[in-house]
Amino acid sequence: MRNILLFVLVAMTAFSCSVTKFVPEGESLLDGVEIVSHVNKLNESDARIYLKQTPNSRWFGLLRVPLGIYSASGRDTAKWVNRALRKMGEAPVVYNRSKSEESRSDIAQMLRDKGYLHATVDYEHKEVRDKHSKVYYYLHERELYFIRSVKIESEDEALAAVLRADSASLLREGVPFSVERLENERRRIADMLRGKGYYRFHKDYITFVADTAHHSTDVDLTMEVALYSPADGAVPVPHKVYRFNDVTFVSGAGLRLNESSLAACDTASLGRYKFRYKENTVVRPRTLAHKTFIVPGELYAAADVDRTYSSLVQLTALRYPTIRMIEHPDTALLDCYIMYERNKRRAVTFELEGTNTAGDLGAASSVTFSDRNLFGSSELLSLRLYGAYEAISELSGYTGNSYFEYGAELSLRLLGGYASKLIPAKERMLKSQTLFALKFNSQERPEFDRRLLAASWSYQWSKNVKSLHKLDILDVNYIYVPWISETFKHEYLDSLSNRNSILKYNYENLLITKLGYTYTYNSSYGDIDRFSNFAYSFRVGAESSGNVLNLGSKLLGATKNEDGQYTFMNIAYAQYVKGDFDFVARVRLGERNSLVTHLGFGIAYPYGNSRVLPFEKRYFAGGANGLRGWNVRSVGPGRYKSKDEDIDFINQLGDVKLDFSVELRSHLFWKIYSAVFIDAGNVWTLRWYREQDGGQLDLRTFWRDLAFSYGAGLRFEFDWFVFRLDGGMKAVNPAYHGKDKLAFLHPDFGRDFALHFAIGYPF
Repeated sequence: MRNILLFVLVAMTAFSCSVTKFVPEGESLLDGVEIVSHVNKLNESDARIYLKQTPNSRWFGLLRVPLGIYSASGRDTAKWVNRALRKMGEAPVVYNRSKSEESRSDIAQMLRDKGYLHATVDYEHKEVRDKHSKVYYYLHERELYFIRSVKIESEDEALAAVLRADSASLLREGVPFSVERLENERRRIADMLRGKGYYRFHKDYITFVADTAHHSTDVDLTMEVALYSPADGAVPVPHKVYRFNDVTFVSGAGLRLNESSLAACDTASLGRYKFRYKENTVVRPRTLAHKTFIVPGELYAAADVDRTYSSLVQLTALRYPTIRMIEHPDTALLDCYIMYERNKRRAVTFELEGTNTAGDLGAASSVTFSDRNLFGSSELLSLRLYGAYEAISELSGYTGNSYFEYGAELSLRLLGGYASKLIPAKERMLKSQTLFALKFNSQERPEFDRRLLAASWSYQWSKNVKSLHKLDILDVNYIYVPWISETFKHEYLDSLSNRNSILKYNYENLLITKLGYTYTYNSSYGDIDRFSNFAYSFRVGAESSGNVLNLGSKLLGATKNEDGQYTFMNIAYAQYVKGDFDFVARVRLGERNSLVTHLGFGIAYPYGNSRVLPFEKRYFAGGANGLRGWNVRSVGPGRYKSKDEDIDFINQLGDVKLDFSVELRSHLFWKIYSAVFIDAGNVWTLRWYREQDGGQLDLRTFWRDLAFSYGAGLRFEFDWFVFRLDGGMKAVNPAYHGKDKLAFLHPDFGRDFALHFAIGYPF
């Protein structure tokens, strides 16, 4: 270990010496920039945006690897190796005095825009060592100014009356004066007016005049709203309030308005909507009319246009939906043309992949057929057939050493709203769809055969792009175990010395009838800036099973079977309640780094007809999306320690789950990103089970059962997917005692390391 540390120190010393290789004599490498404020620390972070020069990027905030890669190149650019290294790396940032002066000037203006009207900024350049320097910026904010009064002036009296009646203004007496606040108010007013029919209005018509009193920090504002300026240079006139006139759907005529193309189209109408098409309208006119929030005769509203576009995108039978407005000359009427093309109706996709489960190699494939317009209203039908094979090793006492899986999934998505044509457009859902699904799955292993037949009916809806509601009206799963090998029954199910009630329960025929609700929210979805400095999302859900059947059994006076369970058609049914919460937050740290945190919590309680949760409903820890120092289903519950690797995928499950992760993501170069992470969490049982000793939750001591892991990974971000490789090490292992529990102090690579390949981010 000592030799390794010595090697690292020598390598870092050599690396630091080479980074100035391409820094000219008499110049210096910009090593760092510090911004100092004695008034408001937030101003320091805001000022960094205006820096014209920043130091070379550092991996994980420590090592300037891209600069090192660039410096490893030779001076002869005719050689491809040198060109490749320079392209992959990052050229040294050489200190530039003029850029520091520009930065100083821009930061000072930023402070004045924030309301520090007499702010000044100084900077200092210091040589820290040979060919290395730092720049220090000192912010002198002085007094912060506040708004005392706001006055509205405009020759457009009708528009001025609307603004004076507006109670949502951001400019109120006593709030800090800032250019950012004024700009936000201009945008808000423009959006508000464009929602009230002012089609031609934009923020540039609004200007502010600020009057500051002598020896005072008060600001008197005057908002001046200009008249509308016609494009032909005519005399400015008051702003018009527009209404929608004709709303016409156009298909098969291209995406540009062309009179000759439109003239060659057939025509039709439905209520107040018109249709121009070649061959047919692709989807039914009633569906198109319901999916638009633009109503002839109503006031123009930009939000209605945006909602219409978002709604039409959901129609998979359409391609390139486009909305165009044509203004009637000398009137305040708008003709709206909703143009689209026909999408390919049917598609067949094929997938093939290799699998590796604990060293057992196999292959899986699937073929999917889809129809995007089954009944003419953009219904989506999907049929997937799949199969898998895996060679099972080190399984003695069983006939056969192969695992087969095959199945089929049939799903149908119906867009909602057919019966809601009387609902006003502004009150309709942005998204409304009903989902039906059927699934059959068969697993054939040397130990057992298992069949699953499932049917589900759910409804999804939302009024905006950031939130989504899902109601599982009915979700029925029938689990059928037609065959269990005698060896498996003797060793794990029937043997008095090794009987496992949890295992036995999960290898019996079972019926699950689920009702559930899930709400999802994403703060950044649909925003213009999807990569804002802070964004978050959360999901909360609840479900239950068996309550209706249990009530019916009791009302009908049904008798229980030999295991003390009520049955439906001679099949025992599960009874439980379950709730889940998942939260993710992302903080952007400069251009290359972001900090992402994840918190997950779930709890499920079996009762009545069930003593144990069904296998599919229990929680597990470990794997590529959880505690990455463990393989999937290899940690917990609680302090439980693995005893039998053949069946611990059943025992290492629980009724309660807690997950917490912190991940620092950094852009390295090209499409390659890195991450360092810390994970914590575990699963527990609510009841005591003999087979899961140490796994029951105790609120007084549960923190002692938390497992911790740490590690690093690489992400390859391509246009259509993210490929991820994570390596995790156990830090605290609750299954052990003494020094083995604190694995980070006594690491054992063979025992504590886990490698994960995955598609997509963990959260």
